Amino acid sequence: MTPKSREREYARRRYSDWQKKQAVKMERRRRQRQTAIIAGVAAAAVLVVVGTVLIVNRSKDDQAPAAVATTSPSASASPSASASPSASADASQSPSAAAAAGPNPCPAPTVKAPATPQSFPAAPDPALAGGKSWKLALTTTCGAIEATLFGDKAPKAVSNAIFLSGKKFWDGSPCHRLTTEGIYVLQCGDPTGTGSGGPGYSFGPVENAPANQKYPAGTLAMARTQDPNGNGSQFFIVYKETSLPGGYTIFGKITKGLDIVQKVADGGTDNANGSGDGKPNRPVSLVSTAVSAA
Repeated sequence: MTPKSREREYARRRYSDWQKKQAVKMERRRRQRQTAIIAGVAAAAVLVVVGTVLIVNRSKDDQAPAAVATTSPSASASPSASASPSASADASQSPSAAAAAGPNPCPAPTVKAPATPQSFPAAPDPALAGGKSWKLALTTTCGAIEATLFGDKAPKAVSNAIFLSGKKFWDGSPCHRLTTEGIYVLQCGDPTGTGSGGPGYSFGPVENAPANQKYPAGTLAMARTQDPNGNGSQFFIVYKETSLPGGYTIFGKITKGLDIVQKVADGGTDNANGSGDGKPNRPVSLVSTAVSAA
């Protein structure tokens, strides 16, 4: 092998090694984003309960990766096109700038959560769900959303919903987080609107998580910290099939009003870094909630 040939071979190997390292970095960032995106208070959140105060912190590393890592988003937030969901290519695109800048079909929220959210010493008894189905009615500033709650499959989470709804804990709270790339959810349930608020308690473990890690459109699930026992008051609504590792409690299914969530999603997020993870450009709040026997 001539010196020039050896140099070309060395250069090829160095480039190949660089590509492998970049692939490892992108995979690590993809997994971090998937874990953090639904955590509500982030993947690396530190849960500290002192008396009735729930405190969580988001570290710098929990920020979503740059757009360059998600130029070909899939339901699993992978940059590989082979993992794309079965939806059409048009449906998989993030909201366009034109959609975000277009007329807002939702009126601006006028409701507000209490300046000091309620706090409770302990999670409700899971027996409250009675092992049966319930009906959840969410009156939002953009319309009515209804869901069936699975008291038999997720008694702790459903009992939590019955309890918090009865206490009017969610009334006036904003849906503080929207994701539009890789995973597709609207997150609500934090009266502080910061993503770090809760009811003063946490509970677990995870209930009724799908074995295939797929969350169909219309899924109603609990947000949590990295701890499987880190469920609180925050929940998310899936508006397009999404894959999530780690497991999150599915406690209900939207039966009416999923189009409202889609309207909000169509407006995109306020995040200028292109990650598709931020506050919705079309704000929406929970006016009131009610749970009744199905």
